[in-house]
Amino acid sequence: MSELVRLFAKLGLIAFGGPAAHIAMMEDEVVERRKWLSRQHFLDLIGATNLVPGPNSTEMTMHVGYERAGWKGLFAAGVSFITPAALLTLAAAWAYVEFGTLPAVEPVLAGIRPVVVAVILGALWRLGKKAVRTVWLGAVALGVGVAVWFGVNPVAALFAGTILGGLMALTVTQRLSVLAWPALVALQTADVPLWRIGAFFLKVGAVLYGSGYVLIAFLEADVVGRYGWLTQDQLLDAVALGQLTPGPVLTTATFIGYLLAGVPGALVATLGIFLPSFLFVWILNPLVPRLRESLWASAFLDAVNAAAVGLMAAVTLRLAVSSFFPDGVYPSGSPSWMAIGLFTAAAVAAIRFRVSTVWLVGLGAAVGYAVGYVASLF
Repeated sequence: MSELVRLFAKLGLIAFGGPAAHIAMMEDEVVERRKWLSRQHFLDLIGATNLVPGPNSTEMTMHVGYERAGWKGLFAAGVSFITPAALLTLAAAWAYVEFGTLPAVEPVLAGIRPVVVAVILGALWRLGKKAVRTVWLGAVALGVGVAVWFGVNPVAALFAGTILGGLMALTVTQRLSVLAWPALVALQTADVPLWRIGAFFLKVGAVLYGSGYVLIAFLEADVVGRYGWLTQDQLLDAVALGQLTPGPVLTTATFIGYLLAGVPGALVATLGIFLPSFLFVWILNPLVPRLRESLWASAFLDAVNAAAVGLMAAVTLRLAVSSFFPDGVYPSGSPSWMAIGLFTAAAVAAIRFRVSTVWLVGLGAAVGYAVGYVASLF
């Protein structure tokens, strides 16, 4: 147990670069170095994490913990991996509240925002190449993307795309199954008490398929659009500052919870968004050998990945417009050429050369600060 805690606390402090980088580090530690798992079983666990909602790399830490020490190991590994990132994000949220509106900080954030959009685009590009492998999966992605762009609730669009796409695949293979999906109760609120923060992030954690970046779609639609808890810029700032910390991207919830209700809000949001993952892994891990060969699981996994790509594409476009036109006027407003230039350079670096997110965000911060400093001289 102590070895699990030490390993995943270390990874929680150094695991920059997103889920793919996290899983690569885990593979090196638990397969290559410690021989805790075979490579094939490790790959089977990666596949299993895609069958349920939640952050893939965080759920992988829980799977490894379960394999080593049962349910106690599951919780020990998951908490050890999440806690460093959550604490660092909490510190960033405090600094943002204290200094984020000062002129010296705003240029830095202005430089980071377009880079974050480029990072999301890079993740979308890589996920899209893997997820959209057939014409029907492309249709699922396109349909979900268009629906979200025109205002359909992301949860509804994601589930509809998953169900229709999965049934389409099973129809083609003449393997139709009857599935029951739980109803989702939307939150109705105008204020932000702790229980609503917890309920919202619990809902998100329970339905969040695909990459952690899909989280941004849910936040943009509800936290920004539906409830008005944050502005577009504050959402981008939350994601941007989250990129500066290691560990799971979902600790963005910690940041938002702090903005809404201080330390209690950060704690409730963090617990809410990660709790479903602990439960899903606890239930799923013993079933992994059977799921590996399941035809219906493969079909619905393909559909949910394609739907997530479409959802991410719609939100990436929406955030790009917000970043390029900081005055909020499109298309008649004046674009920020610095933002467009940073986005273009970062997108090329992320997609073509796979430059680390940490370097990209750092470059955006440096350029934003430099441009702001020069502007202040005049």
